[in-house]
Amino acid sequence: MAKVEFPLGGVYSLLEPGPVVLLTTSQAGKANVMTLSWHTMLEFEPPTLGCVVSRRNFSFAALDATGECVISMPTAQIGDAVTGCGNCSGRDTDKFAAFGLTPVPASRVQAPLLAQCFASLECRVVDRTLVPRYELFVLEVLAAWVDPALPRDPTLHHRGYGVFMLAGDTIRLPSKMR
Repeated sequence: MAKVEFPLGGVYSLLEPGPVVLLTTSQAGKANVMTLSWHTMLEFEPPTLGCVVSRRNFSFAALDATGECVISMPTAQIGDAVTGCGNCSGRDTDKFAAFGLTPVPASRVQAPLLAQCFASLECRVVDRTLVPRYELFVLEVLAAWVDPALPRDPTLHHRGYGVFMLAGDTIRLPSKMR
């Protein structure tokens, strides 16, 4: 089989590493939520991750100013809320009210957890050196929460331009990872 050239603008759709998440921030008493798919784990302990939040996003200013956020993991069950949050701005929309999302107080940061998500990570910015050039924030997870009553699957994975795939079957293969 011969390979054909692939458009460079679509490379991210081949490498998208993880599930679409919802990032919440809070600044001056105003909470916001945005959809985020550009994130990656950086370290196991302490758990550290990187996420790209564009300066064009309303959440950028709050994340930059407070250095805090929550990353929450939704499933396809709230897919309409996930895409809705990604298709409007917190500048002029109360996304919690508009999409039926319930903020829950966090223990270590001002940004809220989301009741409809099976897991939430309270995070603090620990490195801003890549923000000026790449808008990449390095976050340390301060507290992690799961709701055992909520399903964990299927998670949404963004393929670009309104196309998503769902997480599939879980399999086990030999591993020496501790």
